[in-house]
Amino acid sequence: MTEPSRTVEVERKYDVDGETPLPVWEAIPGVDAVTAGEARALDAQYFDTADGDLARAGVALRRRTGGPDEGWHVKGPREGDGRLELGWPLGEGDELPGAVADTVSAWTTAPLTPLARIRNDRTAYLLTGPAGVVAEFVDDRVQATDLRGDVQREWREWEMELGPAAPADDEARAAFFDAVERAVLAAGGRESASGSKLARALGF
Repeated sequence: MTEPSRTVEVERKYDVDGETPLPVWEAIPGVDAVTAGEARALDAQYFDTADGDLARAGVALRRRTGGPDEGWHVKGPREGDGRLELGWPLGEGDELPGAVADTVSAWTTAPLTPLARIRNDRTAYLLTGPAGVVAEFVDDRVQATDLRGDVQREWREWEMELGPAAPADDEARAAFFDAVERAVLAAGGRESASGSKLARALGF
């Protein structure tokens, strides 16, 4: 079996209006610079069984093109403040690779069908400190289709995900995200009303 990449996502999401200006990051602990925005055109298709086996287990399966981590991704159930994401290359064609199917079989062996398509015009910024990338901030403008009933939804959201040079202890991480939230609220953002893009695409 092809060994997947493994990352643990620790992030916060925020809802934001279409014309809201970006936050100012001057008061974020450990951050001394922010890169220029990098534009990414992302196109993802999400899959589940007819009975929603993966969703009930807290798992998401997608095939995404665009961006530095394009490929097949399995996001596992949330554990504490993080979520394990496994990744495989796109491979040939659109068929589910065997290694991905083997991984998903831990939760279901039922047939998988397309659930939603999410296209995202993303601008990504790296917040850096003396030791490297503290976090990645992304400004997402999302167009989603619930394929179950061909329902279209659009929104804008922000995400802040910890990077390899992020604070290692819980107290420092809490201070970091507290400062991020103050900057987001000052800019006009608000706490996300949905747990994920997929949930929002499906009307949850």
